[in-house]
Amino acid sequence: MLTNINPKLPMRNKAITRDFYINKLGFEPLAKADYDGYLIVQKDNIEIHFFEFVDLDPSENYGQVYIRTNNIEEWYDLALLKQLHIPTAGHLHVKPWGQKEFALLDPDSNSLTFGQAILL
Repeated sequence: MLTNINPKLPMRNKAITRDFYINKLGFEPLAKADYDGYLIVQKDNIEIHFFEFVDLDPSENYGQVYIRTNNIEEWYDLALLKQLHIPTAGHLHVKPWGQKEFALLDPDSNSLTFGQAILL
């Protein structure tokens, strides 16, 4: 039986990644331990892992995570308030597959898409 999934995304600089996820998105460190070249953050029922990739070229990074939520408007408002990088096609809208979605990019160009089911 599968019980959970925790994405692993690349990061160039642990301090910058930590700051973004904790101070901009409101995540918390998973544990007090500080692992060399590795970071784990959590919020509510999800956690995201990051591995150090110093030579990562953000323009060639295709890391992506889809995060389901039940308060999409609050997350979108937070992204706007914090002036996070929302790609042109990433602004909040309803998709044909029954999700209201928006996407933002973290400092390493990992794409975080937030989605909430809607009734069509």
